[in-house]
Amino acid sequence: MKEKDLRESLVARCRDLEKFGLNQGTAGNLSIRLDDTMLITPSAVPYDQLVPEMIASMPLNGEYGAWTGPLPPSSEWRIHLDILKVRSDVGALIHTHSLYATTLSMLRKPILAVHYMIAAFGGPTIRCTDYAPFGTKELSDLALAGLEDRMGVLLGSHGMIVLGTTLDEAMWRAVELETLAKMFYLASSIGTPAILDDEEIARIVERFKTYGYKPPKERAGRKPPKEKSALRVKTKARAG
Repeated sequence: MKEKDLRESLVARCRDLEKFGLNQGTAGNLSIRLDDTMLITPSAVPYDQLVPEMIASMPLNGEYGAWTGPLPPSSEWRIHLDILKVRSDVGALIHTHSLYATTLSMLRKPILAVHYMIAAFGGPTIRCTDYAPFGTKELSDLALAGLEDRMGVLLGSHGMIVLGTTLDEAMWRAVELETLAKMFYLASSIGTPAILDDEEIARIVERFKTYGYKPPKERAGRKPPKEKSALRVKTKARAG
């Protein structure tokens, strides 16, 4: 995608986060890889006022923390930059203060394998880090450790981070992580939820290589069921 398109997609996903109830006000931040640079949302701009020209650009190599743009990058730029520098499998990051994920982070509770969709994050848990002040290298280091072999993490008393090869994939994971956090919270408030074992989650992780979110081009390649097959099923049902 061209830089113009990536900037527009960042603005659109910011507004989607509010539409889906995953963020509010000026909280949270998003970034996306563009060759050897990172495009990242600016600091302290409400999403309904954000326009593509406000997105900051930061080099992935070179002077650490350098940026260009009309506004400074998000105060959490270290998390985004440090992750993109060491995780070649990541093309985009989303950080939000969504309600249930943040609630669990305040309790320092990792999300356990109470539902198979946790496999979308690469393992049987979504870890929760200790607390560190926002915008610090300490917080970035905690995030990196919590994201080892994972695509999502809870930041202690703060919120969530999700990763994706694309921004749309990261958005899908943001929705799924908040849903898992809500289900885990609700189930735990009623009783003790059953935990799927590590072997089962490992099997589901493998299945997710051909399941789950797929970009539009891949979805377009999937053939719908043949009409004849559906017709035969209906015919047999009537005959029975």
